[in-house]
Formats: sequence, C-alpha cells, structure tokens
Amino acid sequence: MCGIAGWADLVHPSPGMHLRVQRMNDAVASRGPDGDGVWSGPHAVLGHRRLAVLDPAHGQQPMVFTDDGDEPVVALTYSGEVYNHRELRDELERRGHKFRTGTDTEVVLHAYLEWGTDAASHLNGMYAFAVWDHLRGRLVLVRDRLGVKPLHYTRHGAGLLFASEPKSLFASGLVTPSASTDGLRDFLASVHTPGTSLFQGVHEVRPGTVVILDANGVHEQRYWQLEAHPHHEDVGATVTNVADLLEDITTRHIQADVPLGALLSGGLDSSALVALGQRASRRSGMPPLRTFSVDFAGDHFTGTGLRSTPDGPFVRDVVAHCGTDHRDIVLDAADLTDPRHRQAVVAAKDAPALGDLDVSLYLLFRAVREHTTVVISGESADEVFGGYPWFHETDRVGAHDYPWRYFTGHSGTYQALLRDDVTTELGIAAHREAHYRQALAEVPRLAGETGGRMREVLYLHLTRWLPHLLDRKDRLSMAVGLEVRVPFCDHRLVEYAFNAPWTHHISDGREKSLLRAAVAPLLPASVIGRTKAPYPITHDPAYHRMISGQAHDLLATPSAPVWTLLEPARLRDRLERPATDHATRSGIDFALNLDLWLRAIRP
Repeated sequence: MCGIAGWADLVHPSPGMHLRVQRMNDAVASRGPDGDGVWSGPHAVLGHRRLAVLDPAHGQQPMVFTDDGDEPVVALTYSGEVYNHRELRDELERRGHKFRTGTDTEVVLHAYLEWGTDAASHLNGMYAFAVWDHLRGRLVLVRDRLGVKPLHYTRHGAGLLFASEPKSLFASGLVTPSASTDGLRDFLASVHTPGTSLFQGVHEVRPGTVVILDANGVHEQRYWQLEAHPHHEDVGATVTNVADLLEDITTRHIQADVPLGALLSGGLDSSALVALGQRASRRSGMPPLRTFSVDFAGDHFTGTGLRSTPDGPFVRDVVAHCGTDHRDIVLDAADLTDPRHRQAVVAAKDAPALGDLDVSLYLLFRAVREHTTVVISGESADEVFGGYPWFHETDRVGAHDYPWRYFTGHSGTYQALLRDDVTTELGIAAHREAHYRQALAEVPRLAGETGGRMREVLYLHLTRWLPHLLDRKDRLSMAVGLEVRVPFCDHRLVEYAFNAPWTHHISDGREKSLLRAAVAPLLPASVIGRTKAPYPITHDPAYHRMISGQAHDLLATPSAPVWTLLEPARLRDRLERPATDHATRSGIDFALNLDLWLRAIRP
C-alpha cells in the first residue's frame, strides 16, 4: 500500500530538500514498514515508504526510468494497488516496453511513459502517485477515481510539497499546522468539500483528478467523474451483470504475494465478499480465506432502531457456510478508553476521533495485522446500492438537506458544546446549506430527466459522505501497516449501479435489492434476510464511566486548548445526564478528542 512524499520546484534547486523529504517519509513510517527510499534531482525530491504486497523481493521505490542513460527520464513514487496490472503489462509489452519486476508499480511507471497524464484512465484500482517528468519539466500528482487512497499537497514558494498525509507535510519543517475555518465547518456539519482539508493551505488531490505543477503553475485535469447514462437492462439482466462484475472484481482483489484475509460483520456486504473471495481462493488452490470480526467483552448488547441484532450469530453462520479460517477480535472498555489508543487514533487521522467507533476499528486493524497484511472490506456497498435506512424514508430523502443528517446526530451534539462566539463565527448552518446547493449543482442528469431525486441522493453519498469513510478506513489501517481493499469501490460497479433505475434498487421491496439478488445463491438465508446494521459500538456501562472520569479531568484543566472552542459549562451539563443518552457519550468523546487534536497542532 505504502506512503509517498516529496517536493518539486521548477525555479529553485533542491539543497537540503533530501533531508526534509526523509523526515516526511519518517512521519508516515507505519504506512510502509518494509522499506523506504528517497530519490533526489535538481528540482524534485521523491520519498517512499513500502508495504510490500506484490513481488516483495523487488519493486523498491522511488522507481526511476533512465532509458539506458544516466539522466533520469521519469521518477515515480506510488501507493496503492492496480488490479488490472497484468492486462496492462501485456499491452505495454506489445508496445515495446520491457519490465524488470513483477510489481504493479513498474506497470504504472511504463503506463505514464506510454500515455502521459492519460495513464490514469487506463488504471483500475486504488492509488495515489507522483511522477517527476524530467523531459517535460513537470510534477504530476494522480489520485484514484473514488479517492480510496489519500494524497495531499501545499504550495511552498514557487513549488509544492505533497504527501499521503498532512502530518508528513508538517514534518518537512516548511509548513506549520493551522486549523482551517472552513475545515472546522465541514467537520462540525458532517460534510466534505472535495479538494480541502482540516488544515489551512493544505489541499487534497480530488478523486479522479490529476494535479500538475509546470511552467504555467499548478492546475488540475479531471480524468473521471460520475456521468448519467441510460440503463436499458431489466432487473434480471441487471442482477446478472452485478453478479458478473462482483465475481471479476473480487477475483482481482484477492491477488497478493502476502497473507490476505477479509473483514466480516455478518452483514450482506462483507458476507458477500467473503463468499466470493472464498470461492475464488478455492479455484486458485489457495488456503481458506482468513476472516476477522470485532466484538466487545461482556453481554451488554442493547438493540436500537439502527441495530436490532448483534453481529455474532450471523458471523458464525457465514463462517460455517463458507468454511473460512475465522478469528474474533474481542475488545473491552479498558482498551477502548485507554488514552494511548485515543491519542494513536487522533494522530493517525490528523483529526478528532469519533469515540469508540474509531478506537475499536484501530484496535481491530492492529489485531488483524498480527495475522495478515491485506484484507478486503465491504465499505461503500451502502453508498453504491442504497443501503442506508434513510434512502427509504420519504421525509429524510425529500428534505432539502443531506439525507444522512439525522444519522450523524453527533454533529448537532458537537455544535451544542461550542462557545457562543465560536458558533457565531463559524455559521455552520449557512455553510451546510451553501455546501448542499453546490453539491446538487454537480449532479449529472440525463437529457430531459425530471425528478431524479434518488440520482441526487446516490451522488451526494458517493461524493460527500463516502470520502469520510474511505479516509477513516485508510488512516486507521495504515497506522498499523495493514492494507484494506474495498472491492465495492471498483469504478465499473459504481458507474453501473449509479445508472440503474431506483426501482431496480428496491425491486424486492427492501434495501440493496440488486446486491442481495446477485449474491443470494452464495450465502445462508439468515444473512440474506438480515436488515442493515451499522458498525457496532460498545454498550458496556464501564465505557461511559471511564470517559466521564477523563472528561472531569479535562474540566479541571482550564488551560486546555479545547476551551478556545467549547463551553465548559455545556460539557459539565452533559456529564450530569443519563449514561444511556447517546448524545451525552458522543459529546464527551468529542471534547476529549478535540482537545487531543488541538494539542497536536498547537504545541
């Protein structure tokens, strides 16, 4: 998977930049525990941390092409996986390219040599990479279509710095972390503005976009975006096409030269991938797929409107049905409230954590990494196939706002703790409304299309909600050197499902009808009949007691940086409410994590 970093400046040479990029590399060492390298040229320095997945013995980076001479033609630092690398290698060999390794990195390098910035349109995968093109005198930054892999950059003088994560930019010593007002607005409103970050002056390369630094400055080229196309297949044909796509996608995603497994919750999404992955593994003569689930110590589960059943019984059904090599990762309240773990999560995300939702995922990934290097995950199936409850609630979908607003009630909880002057300055409601209007204006439509609200809802989820989940997954997994692959983010599947009529998506009267029908022959009836359940949280009363104690300690520290944004009396009021009130718990977690983040950026 790896981490990348670097610098380029077409005007000034690079004395001292090698050491700065090495420090940038070191800041994201967890992304690549298997090796690191720095390449230096007069006007560019590229850094790389390697997590070896394909051809571990070769493929060290940065990778340089010299065309049989001493002068570099192209230098590449690359993170991610390209799942059609074998086909591309064959095509490039027919075009005269010669390869030295079995890595997809070298395929990407030669794809750039053949097609230039158009190379990205030939790639199927999750990736973020930078190319220093010596002959054309330019730096090229590329990010995958859905934004699965992160890539950030900031201007510095006549050039720019880039890295997988903002912390790497700050490690250069040339950029000082400072919270962005609009970034805080996005965080507190539970929205995402493509191309921005929580930090002033730090940008992300937008999904499906190439950013170029050349003699004309910095500019963007969009190579992919969602488009509206007519869909002519009936429900039966559509289900068949979805099944065929999933078969091909999963087969590609289980390719690796290191141990590979799958996350399993017992829900439709992860269970479908486990069944498909196990079948593909058997066909390839591979050992049984390793599967992993998260659970919490003690019998404290309490059903809610969003989650009426625990995962355990469904996980066991899938394991028995598919014959996987399974492990339960069990966490307790002490694990989830340990300040060291909370600090690790905040550091990994470069952002305030979401309570035990984030800490438990981090600890799950850490435990999984002891057994495997790569896992597949069901992330994004709900966005692609319309799985969330609010897709099917008329009042939620029909309102002129983001449909997920009531699920992310934590944003209202967060705002309720703000100081009055901060609330006035941020103007979160107006920001969210303007943000929503801007997003709606982007939605692609068919000629003459009327209505189309569900097309809007799907688009909003894929471009304004999914980025949160993908960034969370990447940061917390790469913090422990684990590669998480997300087959449902394959752009072919996303494009196809986006253009299927909404009546196809609900053809069986339930959520995710297309996915359910496509994988029904592979799964136990219990899983096929299970309703959507979100990622689990702990219901152990000890969790609330422990974070409440930490919050009282925070209230006893009037110099804590969090009080520049929050009102202490409002947090104190939360602590006096019943432990069963989810807003109470969410507010306490928010205060603790916001303080940790502010301390990290205000040393």
